[in-house]
Amino acid sequence: MNPFVKIRRELHQIPELGFQEFKTQAYLVNYLGTLMQDRFTIKKWKTGLFVKIHGRNPKKTIGYRTDIDGLPIDEETELAFSSTHPEKMHACGHDLHMSIALGVLTFFVENPIDDDLLFIFQPAEEGPGGAQPMLESETMQEWRPDLIIALHIAPEYPVGAIAIREGLLFANTSELFIDLKGKGGHAAYPHQTNDMVIAACSLVTQLQTIVSRNVDPLDSAVITIGKITGGTVQNIIAEKARLEGTIRTLSPESMEKVKRRIGNIVSGIKTSFECEASIDFGSNYYQVYNHPELTREFMKYLRNETSTNVIECKEAMTGEDFGYMLKEIPGFMFWLGVNSPFGLHHAKLTPNESAIEFAIETITKYISYKGNQ
Repeated sequence: MNPFVKIRRELHQIPELGFQEFKTQAYLVNYLGTLMQDRFTIKKWKTGLFVKIHGRNPKKTIGYRTDIDGLPIDEETELAFSSTHPEKMHACGHDLHMSIALGVLTFFVENPIDDDLLFIFQPAEEGPGGAQPMLESETMQEWRPDLIIALHIAPEYPVGAIAIREGLLFANTSELFIDLKGKGGHAAYPHQTNDMVIAACSLVTQLQTIVSRNVDPLDSAVITIGKITGGTVQNIIAEKARLEGTIRTLSPESMEKVKRRIGNIVSGIKTSFECEASIDFGSNYYQVYNHPELTREFMKYLRNETSTNVIECKEAMTGEDFGYMLKEIPGFMFWLGVNSPFGLHHAKLTPNESAIEFAIETITKYISYKGNQ
């Protein structure tokens, strides 16, 4: 078995939520302890890591970022190496991301290039967001790379494929939580109450008008309410209701407009239903915008120097906090094909592990090319 497939399986068994990745960090540190210590320097950051590999004659620093957290999902794959943590799973492929990063890192510890390399093992990508605070950390300021690269697995593409595009790849995203409070009471006396189930239903309907009537039809936005809770039993009118959802847009300007309109509509609900209401936009992720020149160079390199199936993909409404790093540092992210019948965040996600070796080989070749220029 490929050693990095074995690592992936071991990491798959210990998924942890954002800023709780203690076992994961310990696993990574333990593995790094098996490598030549004089070739790199490690600095911990909360539950993440910075690992700097020293170049032979550095003129720049190339960054490579991987995320390390799991999701609050009860695994249903029935794999022999399934999660040992109840209701937690690496259902977004971060176990593959880490094993690939360790494979690339190991190669360059053993095969030094001219430039310095900075490997970033980032916690909390799934929330509340580790990229922005990690970007602002003292270590990042000291070791700040000149360019930065990352990948994300893509179940819909075959192994051997890399999908990428210049410019916008992933959307701007925001969580959305709305709490309503009215007056509960007996179901037989609705006139003496203020029903928040009715208010919540009206609010959901009104929120959908934002995309259809306030966003430029040539732009794109999504408002999804994925969860509504309210009330206690069938014969008591609900005093409280809570809506939980997400917002996704293709531009920062549209995100601000959507949030402003949500605020206006919620204010109207407060007035029309004579209730209290509050909005929490939770975690917000900036768009993933690939640096055009670096992306074109990467695509050209893959086509000329490798057998990679390079796919120019469309932008997606998925969110990734790597966008904060790309906002400050030139670079790009790409989709890595893993050919799974189940998609991201699915309890039965089963990526094809042969993508690990392909990714390690492809990325090491490209970084060697960039790091010896």
